[in-house]
Amino acid sequence: MSLIHTLLGSLLIATSLHAELTAEQQQVPLEVLPKDASLARIVLIAGSTSNKPGQHEYFAGCALMMEWLKAVPGIAPVMVADGWPKNEAVLDGAKAVLIFADGGDKLSFLEPARWARMEALARAGTGFVILHQGIDCPPDKAATFKDWFGAAFQSDIGCRGHWDVKFDTVPAHPINQGMKPFELTKDGWLYNLHFADKGVTHLLACPMPDTSRKTNDAKAHAGRAETVAWAYERANGGRSFGFTGCDLHANWGDANQRLLILNGILWSAKIDVPANGVASSVTPEGLKANWDRKVFIKKTAPVKK
Repeated sequence: MSLIHTLLGSLLIATSLHAELTAEQQQVPLEVLPKDASLARIVLIAGSTSNKPGQHEYFAGCALMMEWLKAVPGIAPVMVADGWPKNEAVLDGAKAVLIFADGGDKLSFLEPARWARMEALARAGTGFVILHQGIDCPPDKAATFKDWFGAAFQSDIGCRGHWDVKFDTVPAHPINQGMKPFELTKDGWLYNLHFADKGVTHLLACPMPDTSRKTNDAKAHAGRAETVAWAYERANGGRSFGFTGCDLHANWGDANQRLLILNGILWSAKIDVPANGVASSVTPEGLKANWDRKVFIKKTAPVKK
């Protein structure tokens, strides 16, 4: 019985239980290759279940992006769940690969074979889009992240947290087409990144609360507008786009955020961005669709023998 008690105690320590896809999510087509090979394939990789309901809704966010991209002529979006494709053939010939998932040690492609596949994509000039925590990486991967994505979040100088932000200016760039100054509320941000020495264009920057500046480097730049969205032209001609927002699922309801991400996907894939940006819309019901099943249980101490 003591073994059973120990196992039960270990189970109760867990703060969350990752669930299988919900019945609603199972209706979303996953890893479906386009029948028309002439279409530009955009692969959207959604991370595994994470965080609280309404935050880190990777599956729901990618499902929305897939629907919006289906309406763009010449594009075939392919969605992947649980952090990595079961059939890696979906990556073959992709014009761009988007990663919307937890970062750091939880990155879905740290395993050597997957890492090698990412290296091959980078060498081939595949476009990369990385959102929210995906830009956070283990220290030994930071140099490669700068080569692939144009930036890396590291705890030596980087800061993170949740607050409202305001973008007072929107610089001219294809990714920013159609956008106007805007605000986002209660989102989660990573900032004070390590950026690549060349090829980076800073797209959106905003002031951050000085109380969020926890590192010495960040404190030394109090009041500075911090970049949270950027474009990167890699040395081999590939393109990357990053945005550290997208924590709060409700902010997909903001037209400017949708323009930023959808335009960034097209630009990374070397597809011309429409003059007014990629058109999209979403209903309140659409924002409630395809959320993960997140089961949380009370944290307790292990049962002693």
